[in-house]
Amino acid sequence: MTKKKIGIIGATGYTGSELVRILTNHPDVEISMITSESRTGELFSDVHPFLQGIADQKLVSVNQIDEYELDLVFLALPHGVSMDFVKRFKDKSFKIIDLSGDFRLSTQEVYEEWYKIPHIYPKGIEKAVFGSPELYFDEIKQAHLIANPGCFPTSAILGLAPLLKANLIETDRIIVDSKTGVTGAGIKAKTVNLYSNVNDNFKAYGLKNHRHTIEIQGVLDKVSGKNTCIQFTPHLLPVDRGILTSIYVRPTEKLDEIKLKELYADFYANAPFVRLRKQEPAIKDVRGTNYCDLYVTYDERTNMVIIISVIDNLIKGAAGQAVQNMNIMFGLEETKGLNLIPLNP
Repeated sequence: MTKKKIGIIGATGYTGSELVRILTNHPDVEISMITSESRTGELFSDVHPFLQGIADQKLVSVNQIDEYELDLVFLALPHGVSMDFVKRFKDKSFKIIDLSGDFRLSTQEVYEEWYKIPHIYPKGIEKAVFGSPELYFDEIKQAHLIANPGCFPTSAILGLAPLLKANLIETDRIIVDSKTGVTGAGIKAKTVNLYSNVNDNFKAYGLKNHRHTIEIQGVLDKVSGKNTCIQFTPHLLPVDRGILTSIYVRPTEKLDEIKLKELYADFYANAPFVRLRKQEPAIKDVRGTNYCDLYVTYDERTNMVIIISVIDNLIKGAAGQAVQNMNIMFGLEETKGLNLIPLNP
């Protein structure tokens, strides 16, 4: 089999480096080009020294893309920038997996309300497939443009989808309480991720208006066929990577613990990267992997279902899920290149 030729647009951030780290050992692809407008001409390993001797490819400008015969490109770009690329290269033959939020929401109006910037390519929103393999495998297989899910939404959506699909919970009061490592804020220095602000500290942010709220809600509306209302609160942990999400929902009927677990087992029977845990998972249980670990239980005293969902925000929450989507789009085994064992401790 001829290897598929891959481009990575935007190499300087955490997502770009994780894509290269994963794809370097993928048996069916080769990285043909990696771009950086700010560091063109340098080696990728100059930007990410931990990959010296492993990924020493020279960085090029996106304007050189016509020099390469690409099968697929990953956009590791900020929101507001990816839409420019997609609009500019919409007629090219290569497939696109966008890791920004530019094509995840339902309409141009919803995007502009939550992201507070104009969307210059609304047709892309109409064409994009939301890249959650556990929910939209068949659609991903046929897609040309994938909107790779956000990290918080991945943990929340996978935790809630079985209950909502089965119409077993109230949809107007869903509590999603998430904690993330600092890599979720990106690689650029900001006040929020300074060592002095993160170390020995723990805080909530984005209260009531975090843009991942509407992404979670929009997808769950489709899963349930009803209007959902999500109370989402993210928190910043003093760790480098990982997300732990605690979800609280009220059932519409009395639930049996065994049947509850069977529901999740049936829903994710063909999902190789969802692990249903016998005990509450921790972020180190998935560190460096594409797993989403779920633990679900019913509290009779409060009549509440509690779901714990953990992922590595850089892998299942970004680069790993993007590679999973790539595999599906190319008709490869879903797990190709992603058989990563958790690094614990």
